[in-house]
Amino acid sequence: MYSSLYRHAISKLDAEAAHRLGVNAFHYGFAGFRAARACGLVSSPHAGGAVKAMGVTFPAPLGLAAGMDKNGESVRGLAAAGFGFVEVGTVTAHAQPGNPRPRSWRELDVRGLRNQMGFNNEGADAVAERLSVMRSSSYGAKVVMGVNIGKTKATPAAEAAEDYAYSARVLAPVADYLVVNVSSPNTPGLRDLQSTAALRPILVAVRAAIKDAGVTVPLLVKIAPDLADEDVDAVADLALELGLDGIVATNTTISHDRGPGGLSGPPVRARALEVVSRLRVRVGPDMVIIGVGGIDSVDDARALLAAGATLLQTYTGFVYNGPWWVARLNAELTR
Repeated sequence: MYSSLYRHAISKLDAEAAHRLGVNAFHYGFAGFRAARACGLVSSPHAGGAVKAMGVTFPAPLGLAAGMDKNGESVRGLAAAGFGFVEVGTVTAHAQPGNPRPRSWRELDVRGLRNQMGFNNEGADAVAERLSVMRSSSYGAKVVMGVNIGKTKATPAAEAAEDYAYSARVLAPVADYLVVNVSSPNTPGLRDLQSTAALRPILVAVRAAIKDAGVTVPLLVKIAPDLADEDVDAVADLALELGLDGIVATNTTISHDRGPGGLSGPPVRARALEVVSRLRVRVGPDMVIIGVGGIDSVDDARALLAAGATLLQTYTGFVYNGPWWVARLNAELTR
């Protein structure tokens, strides 16, 4: 039913307009999703399949990747629909409109999405305030939620550490974990921060900011699929050296010829598997790896877990397969 709706209606909408529609649907539809789950109309994960990692209990292994709920508007609805955890963002220290439109496209022939959004968001203070209100509700307090933080476009690279630190200080008190995103292709110069020389001071500053906030929150870094193998190894070594809690692998790819922006979905799958597998060998069995890229079926999810992922995230597969798909996958994965 959803595939027909997507093909004949949703895919005819402008991609960014459809995204906005989806965010609103999960925001305003929270009570409906919750009721559907209570009535057994939505699959629920099996309790024995919960994943304990970084001091947090994730009720199911498959969560929502950053990019869908940039401003933390729909966390409760997304969790009620079946995501084991929700990652908000990317959030920057200062509000920014992102890149000019058009900046979001569907690649229907490969079931992919391509975007050049540019971290459009309301800024760390506004998002933190909204998430604090969400956390004050009984359901919102229980949702496992990460926050993905990025560099404000106007901030010079030399001041990136302070920019990230501000976001971390503001958002850490409402998050179950934080992710430092240095891997989006849509902010000029951002991926240059994946070099260990540039990344080290950012991670050190973010960790200090979390401590300043008076909380203990796991810290991860998100990397691109386009990193060379030796650079993947270097980031892994840095994560071990600094005692990070995990690595999110991977983001969108610029290794395509479809136009501007990063491509997500099945075209990223093979490289995501390679990077996750390489990271697992490099960091050993204990560090958390969140596998992202190309999950379009339960077999894809299991392949990433077999490659070494601790947890999983999806976004593009969710768009193409519909609102109940994630709940079904989590039920299968936790069986």
